Amino acid sequence: MTQFSVPIESTALPNGLRVVVSPDRIAPVTTVGVYYNIGFRLEPHGRSGFAHLFEHMMFQGSANAGKMMHIKLINSSGGVLNGSTHHDVTNYYETVPSNALERVLWLEADRMRALKVDDENLRNQRDVVKEEVRVNVLNQPYGGFPWLDMPPVAFRHWPNAHNFYGDFADLDSASLADVQAFFKTYYTPSNAILLMLGDLTPEEGFRLAERYFADIPSGPAPRLADSSELPQTEERRGTVEEKFGTLPAMAIGYRAPRRLTPEWYAAGILDQALHSGRAGRVYRRLVLEQQIAVEADGGMNSLGGDLFDYNGPTLIATRILHKPEYSAEQTLAAFDAVVSEMKEKRIAEEELEQIKVKFRSDYFSMLEGGHGGVPRYGLMHLLACFSLFDNEPGLVNSVLGGFMEVSPEDVESVARQLFVRHNRSIVIRQPAKKGAAL
Repeated sequence: MTQFSVPIESTALPNGLRVVVSPDRIAPVTTVGVYYNIGFRLEPHGRSGFAHLFEHMMFQGSANAGKMMHIKLINSSGGVLNGSTHHDVTNYYETVPSNALERVLWLEADRMRALKVDDENLRNQRDVVKEEVRVNVLNQPYGGFPWLDMPPVAFRHWPNAHNFYGDFADLDSASLADVQAFFKTYYTPSNAILLMLGDLTPEEGFRLAERYFADIPSGPAPRLADSSELPQTEERRGTVEEKFGTLPAMAIGYRAPRRLTPEWYAAGILDQALHSGRAGRVYRRLVLEQQIAVEADGGMNSLGGDLFDYNGPTLIATRILHKPEYSAEQTLAAFDAVVSEMKEKRIAEEELEQIKVKFRSDYFSMLEGGHGGVPRYGLMHLLACFSLFDNEPGLVNSVLGGFMEVSPEDVESVARQLFVRHNRSIVIRQPAKKGAAL
């Protein structure tokens, strides 16, 4: 395989802010990302939903930019912007013509330094988040399935098992002082990374980072939640009522390996064999051949992200919507036959090579791929995660090699290790309407 190399340079400011620059002068466009090491599972106990609430709060104005001004200034510059919350990070990002780079950095620094956290913004955004939950989960067929349904079944430690969208009781009980304390604790330079990609030089990026961010106080290092879990020793099951959909559904999750271990690389390839779209074994067997299911998909960390952006316990999860004439146990037996084959019959070299070609293609697509109008979002996201979790942004250039070295014996070994009954959790989502198989 020809070696590729994404240009990367990084530094750290005295206040702890890490800065990563990846120049690409092909077009006069620059993408800026600010990632904070706070996500769903890192929020403190009793403050469920705060990480997501703050994703909204960060657009409500800061000391020198009024309410909605951040959005208006980016849009008027010809740019796009957004933010998102993940298990272990919350990010904010903008793409603008490169002559608007300083405007973006000024805006990001202003809200890192002095977000406007007041009663009015808290009330408004708390109501927005609650309405989002109603629309996306409570009143949506299969809403929250399985990314909200599975964690309380699969995990025993609150950081991993609680309602990531936020319990309404927690959101309603949050005081202004609580929210201000959350901001001061987690939204600090020492808990963040600044990324700049595109039409700039590393020297320019570092100089501008120094100009706009260096005088922001670093703040005390936050005590992040302990998300560790004891090894699973028994199969875990849960049942959820489906109020709107007519098809029964199930999700099966196996505890996945820790990132950057040999088992992680092998499990990544194993995951591709099972869940690579219509070509994956689960879809091919259950939907196309046996016609038990109408949908089947999944992946490692598919409940909240992807293979690369988790830094704690996660699952290789499969989501299945099956026909009512097949019971949950019949569907599970068909799925079990697929994963058992991975343990009992070593994958052929030819199939493994095809999987690696697809994996490599998907990885390059991720590096180049955009999201919501933001070019090379995937590269930005990987650089941020490798920096925050591993302190090594250069992994973006080398991590692929570990997957390409996986052997058939490695795939068989990790399948035998992971695909055992005591390592799995199952959630059955049963329609409330009569006539569905139990």
